[in-house]
This record gives sequence, C-alpha cells and structure tokens, in this order.
Amino acid sequence: MTEEQLLGPRAHGEPCGSAVLKAVAEDFQVDEVLDIPLSGEGEHLWLWVEKRNLNTEEAARRIARAAGVPLKMISYAGLKDRQALTRQWFSLHLPGKADPDLAAAEGEGLTILQRTRHQRKLQRGAHSANGFTLRLTELRGEHVALDARLERLKAQGVPNYFGLQRFGYQGGNLHGARDFAGKGELPVQRNLRSRLLSAGRSYLFNRVLAERVADGSWSQARVGDLLAFTDSRSFFPAGEAECSDPRLAILDLHPTGPLWGEGGSPAGGGILALERRVADGEAAIANWLAQAGMKHERRILRLPIGGLSWHYPEPDILQLEFVLPTGCFATAVVRELVSLAGQTDI
Repeated sequence: MTEEQLLGPRAHGEPCGSAVLKAVAEDFQVDEVLDIPLSGEGEHLWLWVEKRNLNTEEAARRIARAAGVPLKMISYAGLKDRQALTRQWFSLHLPGKADPDLAAAEGEGLTILQRTRHQRKLQRGAHSANGFTLRLTELRGEHVALDARLERLKAQGVPNYFGLQRFGYQGGNLHGARDFAGKGELPVQRNLRSRLLSAGRSYLFNRVLAERVADGSWSQARVGDLLAFTDSRSFFPAGEAECSDPRLAILDLHPTGPLWGEGGSPAGGGILALERRVADGEAAIANWLAQAGMKHERRILRLPIGGLSWHYPEPDILQLEFVLPTGCFATAVVRELVSLAGQTDI
C-alpha cells in the first residue's frame, strides 16, 4: 500500500523540498519525558538507558538476562524505534534483592546512564511526552521556503496521522489485520494480536482524519465534534459555543477522531455520519475491533508541536528540535515539510 493510502493528504501543501532522515542513528534522537519524582528507595530499580540501533523489546530482554530475572519483571513506558538514538526509562522488580550487576547488558548499542530505586514499577504510557532532535541531511530546498513552512507548522500544527511504522513494511500489519478480521479470528500470539489490532484501529483513524484534512476541518471544531485537550484522554461534545472556544486557536483544545471499539462513535451530527461512513467502508475491521473488546477512545486530530526550533548546521542539513505528546509520530511533522528519500517511516 502507498503512503497516501495509509495516511492521507498533506494539510499545508506540497513539500518544500527533499531530504534524507536517519542516514545514521544520531540523525533521529528521542528523549522520553517523564514527570515522576523518583524516591531513591523501594523494590523497583529504575534505569535511564541510552540505546542505539536497538529497539525497546530487545533492550528489555538484554536487561532481564543480565539481571537474571524473567522478562515479565521488566517494565517500560513506551516503545522506541530501532534505527535511532533513544533514551528511555526501564524498571526492574527486585523485591528483597540488591541491585544486580548489569554489565552484561551494556555495550553493542546499550548504555545505562542512571540508576535509582522507586516504590512502584514504571507503567505503560507513564511518560508525558517525547523530545526529538532530527537532522535532515542531503537537504534540497530553499531555506526561505523551509523557514516559512516551519513557522506555519509552529503556529497551526499538523494532522496527527499514525505513521507508516504502525502498519508494518508495505502495510503488512494492516494486511494481517484484514485477514484475521475476514475470518473473525484473533492471533493467538499476544504481541502479534496487539500489533494487528493497533494497525486496524490506526487505519480507521487515519481514514477519518484524511477526509477532514481534505475538507479543511481537521483543525476546526464543528457541532457534533468531541473535543479534547492536548494531554487529556477525556473529551466533551461541541455545541455552537464550544466551536468558538479561544483555546482552539492557541492549539490547546482540538477536535478528535475515533479509535474504534465497542459501542460505536459518540460523536453527533455530520461528524457522526462521517465516522460511521468510514467504519461502514471497513466494516470487517470495525466489527473485529469491537468483537476483540477494544474500547472506543478518541485521539486529537491536530498535533501541536511543542518548542519547535531549527537551524542549518550546513547548507544541506536542517536540524529540528521539538516535543510531541506520547503516541504521536515525528514524521507527521517532517511529512508536512519535505519528502524523504527512500522513506519507509520512523
């Protein structure tokens, strides 16, 4: 499947040029933002880990082997990419045990930068955001046009598409989701089941967002919309008054789209009609998600870019720094700026 089929149209016009991302791991750096004060004592050992060309699950297995504990005793807040330089937290449950020697886990792309104790384990989704430092190399494009586009993205945000990575190589995860949905079955393997359900759900969301980008309403509240703040999972319906809320203009409040599950969409009016039309067009996937027990949730359609700054270390290199809420894709930002040579996603 093509990028356009899996994501949707761009909101800010054609790319301002082209570039390469991830020529080396250091070109894509991610730092987990965790707003949890750690006590320094307790039965959980927390590790601040730097990884290079190593995904989160592989790092967890190496830490578990070195510590001599089952993999289920290792926790982390979120998955980070393999082809990148990333820093994130892990926790080990070590009741009544001293800190283990983790030297065997280090090397070959993994370094433990900090260790501390805490009373509780690290929960999935506990981090508040991710900070990104991206270097776009082999840049082809006028700096004036790139700067103008970046100012626009900073002021208006970008469509909050799920990135191509969610769908696997050449959309393989989505093809798998379609196969299982068509049979009305779920994969037995837990990781595969989670990956395919996520791909199906993300695809339905992207289809709704694509339609709202196409009609220009992705960043505007309409009566019947369900609105949410940037960092909140709760939402509320939009009437006439809510559609004029000044917090929409400052990118604090946003319209949302469906993360499909049981019960259908709680949106109203034309928004509900749109979301139902998309679900009816992919009825096998929508029904499969509901039958799997997924709960209907919402995701903001517009992605605000926190602290966006940029400079050109060389004429053909553009370095970007910004912060995104958890679960959001840095390539959603890059996609509205340049096209990426040979890009399969981040």
